[in-house]
Amino acid sequence: MAKDQTVSIGKTIKRIDAHGKVTGATPYPGDFDHDGQLWMKMMWSERTHARITQIDTSKARALAGVVAVFTAEDIPNNTYGLIFKDQPVLCGLGSNNPHGLGSNNPHAEIVRCYMDNIAVVIAETEAIASQAVKLIEVTYEDLPAVYDMELAMQPDAPQLHADNPNNILCYYPIRKGDIEAGFADADVIVEGFYETGYQEHAYLQPEAGVSYVDDEGRITVVVAGQWVHEDLWQITHALNLPEDRVRVIYPAIGGAFGGREDMSVQILLALATWKLNRPIKIIWSREESIKYHHKRHPVRMWAKWGATREGKITAIQARVIGDVGAYAYTSAKVMANAGL
Repeated sequence: MAKDQTVSIGKTIKRIDAHGKVTGATPYPGDFDHDGQLWMKMMWSERTHARITQIDTSKARALAGVVAVFTAEDIPNNTYGLIFKDQPVLCGLGSNNPHGLGSNNPHAEIVRCYMDNIAVVIAETEAIASQAVKLIEVTYEDLPAVYDMELAMQPDAPQLHADNPNNILCYYPIRKGDIEAGFADADVIVEGFYETGYQEHAYLQPEAGVSYVDDEGRITVVVAGQWVHEDLWQITHALNLPEDRVRVIYPAIGGAFGGREDMSVQILLALATWKLNRPIKIIWSREESIKYHHKRHPVRMWAKWGATREGKITAIQARVIGDVGAYAYTSAKVMANAGL
């Protein structure tokens, strides 16, 4: 072995990020501030399934300290999604407005779950933004809802998306070998039903971030996520901007565990800075994080396994159903992995 090579096996190695994290010196997305920054608060749906017929933001706009209120008509391409762009950035009216701002998203007026965003308020302080959100008045026309994954697949169930008959996002049949012969060769057969619920990822840093225009004129978004390039593509698509106009930075993450694969504040932070040319900051409360960020999928699985007494598996038969919620995002990949 050459003299300049270091043997590390059996030795304690310091993590390069340990000192900053244990001393509190490492900044997370919620720790960044900029001179002249404004604060953002988001308004979520009050219904699980409904059509928005009217949004009145006049009282919120009139509140002292409110700088802007943005709704669906302010989004150039009011759709996003990682695999399928099936989710409005902001639900409401105006995605087909005559001024050419909105994309042709005729279904943006439909809310499909509580985590759908309807509006964002930008104000001088966080407290004013929070107060203004409560002043926005939304008129809903309630639509039938379904909450059970098996009932959702029935022909008479309420349909959330026209492209997904019977509310089925994806179906992955896996077939290999002779299943009957496999069970015939088994000395032991075990059969059972298994179910998991929603999983809250419970990361320590809630959804937070700051956006600003950097010295090269780029809309810069400092957030926590899991795919920085995907965040960039989602932002540039929704705002109809070239990629060189947007920059996404991940500082310390503060935990993720799959819960940050989907979008939360990224597009709306970029929207506000793009519209106002000002730094914008947001920090979700823990209650907001638990209510409105995405969860790991509940799954129901019927499984039948055959094996010899020596422990060799001879057959597997299973049916796996996952509750992917109102929108696709990563669900097609999640269910592919679950089946596999």
